[in-house]
Amino acid sequence: MNDIACDVAVVSCPDYDPAHVRPALEDLIARAGGLNWIRPGMRIGIKANLVSAMTPEAAATTHPALIDALAAIIRERGAVPVVGDSPGGLYNAAHLNKVYAVSGMDGTSAELNRDFSTRALELPGAKICKTATVTDWLLDCDEVINFAKLKSHGMMGLSAAAKNLFGTIPGTMKPEYHFRFPNPADFADMLVDLDEFWKPRLHLVDAVLAMEGNGPTAGTPKPLGCLLAGENPHRIDLICAGMIGLDPDTVPTLRAARARGLCPARREEISVDGDWQAFVDKDFEIITQRSGLQFQNAMGGGRVGALYSKFLSRTLAARPGVEKDECVGCRKCEGICPAKAITMKRGKPVIDRAACIRCFCCQEFCPKGAMKVRRPPIARILAR
Repeated sequence: MNDIACDVAVVSCPDYDPAHVRPALEDLIARAGGLNWIRPGMRIGIKANLVSAMTPEAAATTHPALIDALAAIIRERGAVPVVGDSPGGLYNAAHLNKVYAVSGMDGTSAELNRDFSTRALELPGAKICKTATVTDWLLDCDEVINFAKLKSHGMMGLSAAAKNLFGTIPGTMKPEYHFRFPNPADFADMLVDLDEFWKPRLHLVDAVLAMEGNGPTAGTPKPLGCLLAGENPHRIDLICAGMIGLDPDTVPTLRAARARGLCPARREEISVDGDWQAFVDKDFEIITQRSGLQFQNAMGGGRVGALYSKFLSRTLAARPGVEKDECVGCRKCEGICPAKAITMKRGKPVIDRAACIRCFCCQEFCPKGAMKVRRPPIARILAR
């Protein structure tokens, strides 16, 4: 591991102008311990967030200007930077070539991953995800750098460093993992298992232009103007949550990491190099989730708490819903739903609420953003 004096480094980066990006990234990496661990001839995998074929201006993917600058820094050390991801959909050349082109990755100086093989593995020490099928390309790299994007997220509340490693699961298999782990707490533990398996040498977060609202693909770009880095993804995410006004207790991955001793409960327990509070956005539109565990704890646990938890989870929890005026009837939500809870009626999707597992795959991959995260009316009333 790097010999560093801080948990998280934060630097200003006002925009994606290369004249601003390169010095900001160099400063950030230096504060996070540097890259002296890179040796000539090494292959360095850059796990970007390439969730879909979306332009950089949409703020859904890691910006190509940052990837290009990082790739140049790695090349100057005599190593080979390789960038890739496994977005939703087919994990093949045709789909990835489109994603690379639209996201701007094919204009960077990094080598683009063209290995679309997968491998079934056991995850030693995993808590819940004992076996996983992962993308092969990162296994062939000597070290991994995780370069995430800061966004709101329908199921996890926050998409940043920890969530980004879900992109090591092949795209068409992602719904299967949602079905295997439908409970948000279990899904979060699966993500932490992946984080612990891969253990990237460095985590970076693009928060120059974040995404608020209906994230992680159909939200609104929101300038924050900064970059974050560190060795521990959960400590970075704890700072990210603070920047956007998100209660860490509502972020399942942070609760899961805290239970394993990987992250403290309070931001004050994290050492930060940089004034992260200068980038706090009090008006950031977030998606707040409340877990059944939180409801149960409110009643002191036990049988009564469990019944209370079940009732409130069904009554108050956010769920996906369609804006029919925005829906074009493409059937993408019907095809991607792991619980098969969506059927088309009169050209519009209808959700079987009893079958829905609230994984928000339909919301995440709706190409028109017609699927929204909705809070039931009673939840909105009580929130006031």
